[in-house]
Amino acid sequence: MKKERIGLFGGTFNPVHSGHLKAAEVVQKRFLLDKILFIPSYIPPHKDTAEIASPSHRLKMVEIALRGFSHFIPCSIEIDAEEKSYSIITINRIKKLYPKSWIFFILGVDGFLEVDTWKDYEQLLEQCFFVVISRPGYLLDEAKKTLEGKYREKMYKLAKSEFIKDEMLLSFRIFLLPIDALDIASTEIRGIIKRGDSIKDMVSERVEDYIRENRLYKV
Repeated sequence: MKKERIGLFGGTFNPVHSGHLKAAEVVQKRFLLDKILFIPSYIPPHKDTAEIASPSHRLKMVEIALRGFSHFIPCSIEIDAEEKSYSIITINRIKKLYPKSWIFFILGVDGFLEVDTWKDYEQLLEQCFFVVISRPGYLLDEAKKTLEGKYREKMYKLAKSEFIKDEMLLSFRIFLLPIDALDIASTEIRGIIKRGDSIKDMVSERVEDYIRENRLYKV
């Protein structure tokens, strides 16, 4: 029986935007993932929480944005825990829910460059596969300098249009995936909202309506 492939796409999602969805679509197709769980963090350990919308608002925006995407599922596992969101804790919980699945941890190269500062990061690297995606303003190959020894040897950079085969998962743990990423950032969106300008095409129309109705990110 073929193993299920599950992607984990965590983040603050403050708010979730078109760049997140575009990246997830590419990863889902190239890694032949059966589904991707979008996991908004409760309290992100590496971010200033001053401008972060409440967990309930961020989860609701993710739920709204994912309507119509059959392979994308909102997941409240970190918000429900009501504690700081450490990836190693989340991974262990997910693996109990999906003990026979291959788990793929999806993140941008900017986040991966700090992975050696994460809680129990070496254990995390053993628990799942990493999919490191390119981001505007960052060189994907910089990821190779982040880790040394056996982890660097287990890195693999995908060629354009290359798909992951089962046998590749026996040899590699960290996959570098170049994508044509949309140059959108949640920080930029929040700034535009504060100025009173339109965020059309940066987020879905339904998410934009939700932000406006709930007066999120206003000064």
